[in-house]
Amino acid sequence: MRLADLATAVVLMLFGGLVLWDALRLGVGWGPDGPRSGFFPFWLAVLLLLASVGVLIQALRRSAIQSFVTREQLRPVLQVVLPMAAFVLLIAPPGLPWGLGLYVSGAIYLAFYMRWVGRHDWRAVIALAVLVPVVTFIVFERWFLVPMPKGPLETWLGF
Repeated sequence: MRLADLATAVVLMLFGGLVLWDALRLGVGWGPDGPRSGFFPFWLAVLLLLASVGVLIQALRRSAIQSFVTREQLRPVLQVVLPMAAFVLLIAPPGLPWGLGLYVSGAIYLAFYMRWVGRHDWRAVIALAVLVPVVTFIVFERWFLVPMPKGPLETWLGF
């Protein structure tokens, strides 16, 4: 666990340093019309760097004996990560010739996750797997007019 904490602290410190450098480039002071563009990123980067230094110091003080994650702890993490990764791959970002789009991929993900992890009844799984993407479609595509990634089903339906 010590190595993971050290690596995380170093990566976050590098990221915080990058944000700090860019905030200084943008200007962190107060302009005639309020804070300049780098004001808030600067202070967020300072907080991130301070927190990262705290994690680094704690990790250096800790012994390296305990493991980062046990097999029992890894199982629920993988139950979330693997279906989510499959969901993202099924969507297919714009420009790629394959993919099911956000709504069909969302229905598949929701149904799979509800049944596999939640062990819900098939009626609830099917109802929500259809209802949630339809409501999402109405909200984003019709009300907010925000186009989302679509697949062959939406094309076939004329959207």
